[in-house]
Amino acid sequence: MRVAGYSKRWLLSGGMSELSGQVAIVTGGASGIGAASAALLQSAGATVIVADIQDPKDSAGRFVQHDVASEESWQALLAGVLEREGRLDVMVNNAGITGGAGTPEDTTVETWRKVEAINSEGVFLGCKYAIQGMKKTGPSKPASKGSIVNVSSIAGLIGSAGPTAYTASKGAVRLMSKSVAAYCAEKKYGIRCNSVHPGGVDTPIFNPLWQKVGHEQGKAFLGLAHPIGRMAEPQDLGEMILWLASDRSSFVTGAEFVADGGITMGLAKRRGFVASQG
Repeated sequence: MRVAGYSKRWLLSGGMSELSGQVAIVTGGASGIGAASAALLQSAGATVIVADIQDPKDSAGRFVQHDVASEESWQALLAGVLEREGRLDVMVNNAGITGGAGTPEDTTVETWRKVEAINSEGVFLGCKYAIQGMKKTGPSKPASKGSIVNVSSIAGLIGSAGPTAYTASKGAVRLMSKSVAAYCAEKKYGIRCNSVHPGGVDTPIFNPLWQKVGHEQGKAFLGLAHPIGRMAEPQDLGEMILWLASDRSSFVTGAEFVADGGITMGLAKRRGFVASQG
């Protein structure tokens, strides 16, 4: 049985308060995967700060205008959270852009730098300041501890002819996450870091396509590319992010989690074998 996205067994076990007293920052939290993650984290008891460059239409938690590509913005965000909430336990680095469908030949340096600044450098800064915040201890947090969840993409796992800048940026997030995890383990900070790799998710990133062919028709078309038969909903990824944020995944770090409806598993259908005659 499912109740508002949670299993009945988990609800009865007290899972709704498993993040009680903890503080989470979700970048790109005004819409899509970020908004779904923020809502789930808040429902699990966390105090959530939605950090986004765009104003949310309807989001969980406290909203802070934030540019992930600006180190000054990160410094101000962390300082504000530590002053107001007093601690940091969860960082979801979700903000990102596609940058269009550029190939290695026609991607401009301007586009490349913009995509990398947000998708790659923005996650680097998010990890850097997450570690700084999660190390801070106090009366309610006696030891360094935390969970960083970086949203990459299946584009960070498999090659494609484009979009070149986007693919490169998401590949960087994948290995950066492992680097952060290894470093924090080496330093014994109690901070975990993992990456999440979605396939197609029904989020505003696909708005250009929806505007051309219509939302339902476009969604059905892209769903055919997934062996499971549909695109993901933002909450599908939010559930995975919630698990990684919680102590239910306490033995997990430096790992990559693929939620792509089967795209990267291999051939979707078997071809019938016909033996030669004679």
